[in-house]
Amino acid sequence: MIVMPSNNCGFDCGLLFGRFPGRLAHLHNPDRLAEPKSGVPWALDNGVFGAWTSGKPWDEQPFYAFLERYHIFKPTFTVVPDVITNREETLASWKIHAPTISLFKTPLAIAVQDGMKPCDLDNLEPAPDVVFIGGSTSWKWRNLSMWTKNFKRVHVGRVNSEQSLWAAHDSGAESCDGTGFFRGGPERLKPLINYLEHSTAGGRPQEELCI
Repeated sequence: MIVMPSNNCGFDCGLLFGRFPGRLAHLHNPDRLAEPKSGVPWALDNGVFGAWTSGKPWDEQPFYAFLERYHIFKPTFTVVPDVITNREETLASWKIHAPTISLFKTPLAIAVQDGMKPCDLDNLEPAPDVVFIGGSTSWKWRNLSMWTKNFKRVHVGRVNSEQSLWAAHDSGAESCDGTGFFRGGPERLKPLINYLEHSTAGGRPQEELCI
C-alpha cells in the first residue's frame, strides 16, 4: 500500500521517499504552495475537507487553477469535489464537476460519504477510476471492506496511526493519506516508519497494536 503524507514535502518526508522507494507519494492540496515534481508520484485532493473543517465555503477556483497548471505531471488520481458526509449532494457534485475534470485526462476519484454503497456508482458518467473513502471516521472503517471487495483502486483518507495503516493495508487498499505523522517530531513519525519497515519486508509487528 502506498502512503501519501498529505501536504508534506519537507526534509523528513524526502528521507522516507529515498528509504522506501515506491511506497510513498504526495497528496497535494490546491490551497498549499507545494508543487508537484516531475517523476514524483502524486495525487490531487480538492480542498473540500479543509474548507469544511475550518467552517469556510469551498472555493473551486484554486482547485481548477492547480489542476490546469499541473495536470501535465500526471496525477495518479484527482478527487472530484464532494460534500462531506452527504451522499446525495456528493453524487450531484460528481455530475457537475467530473465531466470537466475528465478533460484533463486524469483518473477520477469519487470521495464516498456516509450512506453510500457501491451501487451508487454504477451509472455515474464518467465512471470513477478510484474510490476515495471519506465520510465520518466510524462509517469509513465499518464499510471499508465493502469498497475494497467491489473496486480495484481504493484510497483511504485520514489514516494517522499504525493500527489504521494496517487496517487499510489488510483491506487491500491501494493507498491512504494522513497528515498526523509529521506533526510532533520523531515519536509521532515512528508508527509510519514501523509500518513501512514491516510491510516492505513482508512481516508484521510482533505485538498487537492498540488504538
